[in-house]
Amino acid sequence: MNDDKECTKCVGREFGTGKQAGYAKMNSDRFNLGSNILHTICTNCGFIVESYAEKPKNFK
Repeated sequence: MNDDKECTKCVGREFGTGKQAGYAKMNSDRFNLGSNILHTICTNCGFIVESYAEKPKNFK
């Protein structure tokens, strides 16, 4: 995330990125493709401020 962003829960300004593990893969209707889900997390309070697909092209 940009340095000027802040967490809406605790107003923290430091973030990390993590990948959801286990069976949390987002699946597509096309060719059995899918993508891992990545999260941007406030390292101060743990609030997930953003989630997105690692491979968005698999959903076109």
